[in-house]
Amino acid sequence: MPQRKVVVVGGGLAGLMTTMKLAEAGVKVQLFSIVPVKRSHSVCAQGGINGSVNLRGEGDSPYLHFEDTITGGDFLNHQPPVMRMAERAPAIIYLLDRMGVPFNRTAEGMLSFRRFGGTLMHRTAYAGATTGQQLLYALDEQVRRHEASKDVEKFEGWTFLGLIKDAEGRCRGIVAQNLRTMEIETFPADAVVVCSGGNGLIFGRSTNSIINSGDPVSACYQQGAVYGNPEMVQIHPTAIPGEDKCRLISESVRGEGGRLWAPRDVSDPRAPKDIPEKDRWYFCEELDPTYGNLLSRDLVSFIIYCVCRMGKGVGGKQQVYLDIGHLHREKGMSRELINDKLGGVLEIYEKFMREDPIDNPMRIYPAVHYTMGGLWVDYEKGTDGATLDTDSPRNQQCSIPGLYAAGECEYQYHGANRLGANALLSCLTGGELAALGVQAYLRNLPAEGAWQDLPATVSNDAKGQMVQDYESLKRSNGAENPYQLLSELQQTMWDYCGIWRLQKELIGARDKLDELSERSRKCQLLDGGGWANQAVPFTRSLIHMIEMSKAIVEGAIVRDESRGAHFKLDTPERDDKKWLVTTKATWTSGRPEIDFSERVECNVLQPRARKYKINQNKVVRLVMGEDFFEKAGLGEATTVGS
Repeated sequence: MPQRKVVVVGGGLAGLMTTMKLAEAGVKVQLFSIVPVKRSHSVCAQGGINGSVNLRGEGDSPYLHFEDTITGGDFLNHQPPVMRMAERAPAIIYLLDRMGVPFNRTAEGMLSFRRFGGTLMHRTAYAGATTGQQLLYALDEQVRRHEASKDVEKFEGWTFLGLIKDAEGRCRGIVAQNLRTMEIETFPADAVVVCSGGNGLIFGRSTNSIINSGDPVSACYQQGAVYGNPEMVQIHPTAIPGEDKCRLISESVRGEGGRLWAPRDVSDPRAPKDIPEKDRWYFCEELDPTYGNLLSRDLVSFIIYCVCRMGKGVGGKQQVYLDIGHLHREKGMSRELINDKLGGVLEIYEKFMREDPIDNPMRIYPAVHYTMGGLWVDYEKGTDGATLDTDSPRNQQCSIPGLYAAGECEYQYHGANRLGANALLSCLTGGELAALGVQAYLRNLPAEGAWQDLPATVSNDAKGQMVQDYESLKRSNGAENPYQLLSELQQTMWDYCGIWRLQKELIGARDKLDELSERSRKCQLLDGGGWANQAVPFTRSLIHMIEMSKAIVEGAIVRDESRGAHFKLDTPERDDKKWLVTTKATWTSGRPEIDFSERVECNVLQPRARKYKINQNKVVRLVMGEDFFEKAGLGEATTVGS
């Protein structure tokens, strides 16, 4: 039998884990990355990776990790895959430890764990505040071994353009473009795994790298792949606003004891470190004394937003304080220990804000951070009904046969809100499971249907379409500036489909996106060069981002409830009876067609109110006034399920 070949799109943690596991199984892998693999966005993850190792004897367990993940996701995540993720977490952490990841350790030499949002346990293993970088480098070293043995071939500086699909609708490879020479080539394969990360660039005010446009997901979506829960976009509570992007201030700062506050008197002229405790408003701690500053991200972001919207932020501006000074002054933590735990984050703040974050409270505001939505992927339960059948080709497979997805670009692990430090874990367990699913898929393929046997006409037709699209954009000489259009897109999505969502504004955003879609195809030719052309790929990305944005907005319009990251003032409560369903968007004639026929599988834990003492509806009433909904003309909120 000929050696099977798989294309992996994306060189972050999910892509590297998938590649490593496939190469270990004897499958040839072609790995594509728009940037050098070690510069993939996974390198920016700071805080840590979750796993219920329970070295502190708190009674933690995979089940409690599972329960926190489902509760944090507001019960929108299918439970069997989440259960497997929680069960695999301790083994994944020990695997990384054996690979040489320099995790922080206790004085006894044991792995050190910190708390993260949405849990009361110390469950997060970390390597200072550069955990993503350390994990990425460790996995890259493993993949390089297979690269040296010719089982893995890397294509860095290439961008994914689209899928090769045969007459039966199966995925048979990809079309990609070299961003230096601008050549467009086809790469036949037996299966394709997309691990391309998120789409934070759509919102502008994002902690994501500027490469995170979501192009591959949008291209697959426009070729027939189902897009799951697109409206679920996470906004991180703590970031440094910037001109080009927002810099993440990791949840690890709050995990180590950082406190959020604003002066009780917005006109208080004193330096923040001189304001006494009695004159500080620790809003999260007042609203929920149990979880305090470690409420789930959707709630903390929403609280900060409401505080600032009411003009109660620092100096009446859109910012609040994140304070760790008390750790040094009152709890006796040395600067060396604080830097050992949080050095990477504190360096970023000091570099961009020119202030010592230990002496002076950090000034922060929420920013888009993660997309829970992504390519819809399948799973298959085992005979016990609770765990997965890891020998099934359905695991991590998209709606297109032969197309798989793992990491942030797929939808199934985080529901309506991701818990901090579950991202790195889901990338690794999802990549591992995708490799198993692909291997099962390859075993079921007939020998005569290998990638070498793909008819040239199929490959050439796919390439021809992409070349035609590229040349058409290259010749474009309209009046529109694509960079200005991106700015309009980002402003529209942040203002009308961010933390604060209203039905009439979402409908207005939908109309604006239709306008932007039309204008994006009339862009001025900014670069006609045939080498390292940046203007044409940028305009192509813009078109893809607009199509994804249409799905995000349409999902938010149709989902008439509030759940996790999706808070809609018109319908401010959760409605499990009607909306415990997956949003499945299909691209049809330039518009998303939404299907809600798939119920969320709650085979272990039945939906219930979240553990926290508050939800967004209560936050509005407590921070903005009991009569806010009535004054806004939104009527009385009805309590349904949250």
